[in-house]
Amino acid sequence: MKNSSILLTAAMMFTAIFATAQCNNHQASTSNNDHATSNVVYVQNWHYNQTPDIVGVAMSDKNFATLVAAVKAADLVKTLQGDGPFTVFAPTNAAFDKLPEGTVANLLKPENKAKLQAVLTYHVLAGKVTASDIIESIKRNGGGFMTKTVQGDPIYASIVDGKVVLEDAQGRTSTITATDIEASNGVVHVIDTVVLPE
Repeated sequence: MKNSSILLTAAMMFTAIFATAQCNNHQASTSNNDHATSNVVYVQNWHYNQTPDIVGVAMSDKNFATLVAAVKAADLVKTLQGDGPFTVFAPTNAAFDKLPEGTVANLLKPENKAKLQAVLTYHVLAGKVTASDIIESIKRNGGGFMTKTVQGDPIYASIVDGKVVLEDAQGRTSTITATDIEASNGVVHVIDTVVLPE
């Protein structure tokens, strides 16, 4: 009888220990799964909130559909996705529509890629230049200043009726309508007219 009691007690202790161990394992597994899930959510959120590059900014706005098509046709996507930083004066679809009929279609042809590249890079400055930088330079230089584009030709900036206006190498003018759209590799300013190199 004494032996039976000892065996019964031992069996109960073993069962309790085993149950406790199983519970702990379940908690550890749940904790690990929660930790893994948390990590996945964190990584996904980080990716979602990441600031897009200049090409990504343009692609996210349907008003830049023509510009995006032109950048692709000119093989400048990788360039404008580079480290930079760059400042881009981005013409809207309406800005491209101001060009003479057939101009855009002609520029998008493969045989005109070099010309298209020249037009697009004329809209780009090396370095990050904010709206306040432009205005400060205009004021510091007596009402206007000239700066060199990535294409090589200069572009002139001044203030007309309280707005920053660009004048291209052909004397055409374009007004900046929106400023300081942040990109991971620079900044974008929206313009209402396509500017052209010499």
